Amino acid sequence: MLTQTKINTHTRYWPHMLLAFLFTVGLGLSGCATTQSDPTGNRDSREAQQQNTAPGSTYNETELVSALSTHLGVTAESAGSMIERLFRKQGRPVGYITGQEGGGAFVAGLRYGDGTLWMKDGSSHKIYWRGPSVGWDWGGNASKVFTLVYGLEDPNYIFRRFPGVDGSAYLIGGMGVNYQRAEGITLAPIRTGVGARLGANVGYLSYKRKKGIWPF
Repeated sequence: MLTQTKINTHTRYWPHMLLAFLFTVGLGLSGCATTQSDPTGNRDSREAQQQNTAPGSTYNETELVSALSTHLGVTAESAGSMIERLFRKQGRPVGYITGQEGGGAFVAGLRYGDGTLWMKDGSSHKIYWRGPSVGWDWGGNASKVFTLVYGLEDPNYIFRRFPGVDGSAYLIGGMGVNYQRAEGITLAPIRTGVGARLGANVGYLSYKRKKGIWPF
C-alpha cells in the first residue's frame, strides 16, 4: 500500500519536477533574493499570543501526533518528538494541512503541492501551493507534507505568499521542518525523507485556491 502511494505521488508530480529542473537551470537564482527575513516583526510577542490561544479553538498534542503519524507514515514516538518541539516554540495550532508535493532543484528550485486545510472549528478547504527556493539543493522529489497552521483567524487569509524564515530548518526523527511567516500567520511544514530538502527553506511558497504552473 505504501509502495503504491509513493508511485502515485511521483507519477502525479513528474511533469512539475521536469518543469522545475528546466526552469531553474534557465533562471538560476532570479526571484529568490529578499525572502530570508521574518516579515512579521515582533516575533516574541506574536508567539506568546499564540501560546495563549484558547484550548478549545486549537489542536492538542494527542490529536496532532496521531494525524502526523498517520499521514507521514512515521512512528508515534518520532511524531511526538516533533510535535513536542513545535509546541514549545509555537504553541497550539488552529489548523493543519495534509497534502503532497513535488519539485526539483539545481541550486535554485521549485515546489508544487496540493492538500486540504483542516481547521479546529470543523471546516476544511482545498489548497494549492507553489514557489521557488534557493540553497545547497539539487535533484527532484515527491513526498507528503504535514503543515501546522498558527494565527489564522480566517481561512481566506492563508491565500498569500509566505516567505521562509532564514535558519529555521531542522531535523527530528527523519522529518524536516521550517517556518514560513506572513502578516502574523505562521506555517510549519513537516516533510520526511528526501522530501525534507532543507535547502528549500530559503524561498517562499504562494498558497492558492486553484492549481497552476507559474510559480511566482
